[in-house]
Amino acid sequence: MDIFLKSIAALNDETRVLILRFLDEYGETCVCDMQSSFNMIQSRLSRHLKILKDAGFLRVERKGTWAYYSIRKPLDRFRSEALQEIGHLDIKLPDLNKISQTQGCKI
Repeated sequence: MDIFLKSIAALNDETRVLILRFLDEYGETCVCDMQSSFNMIQSRLSRHLKILKDAGFLRVERKGTWAYYSIRKPLDRFRSEALQEIGHLDIKLPDLNKISQTQGCKI
């Protein structure tokens, strides 16, 4: 029951819905690229990512200093259907700004 309630709570935020759609569209993404793409400070972004991870939507892989997030696979039916519904929303996604490849990630 706890994970279900965390999932519902995670979806009750426009920024987190946008992050889910972004990761579903672009795939595994470095935190520094998301910071740049969303023009969001690292601490705020990390808070949203933690909530989504704790709710069972995301997986994280550490590569050196940086964390790379992606949609967890496989998703259970509830999360999978929620992600499909998010895919049908009329959302303007920010462009993926891959500074990790052009400028390198900075702390």
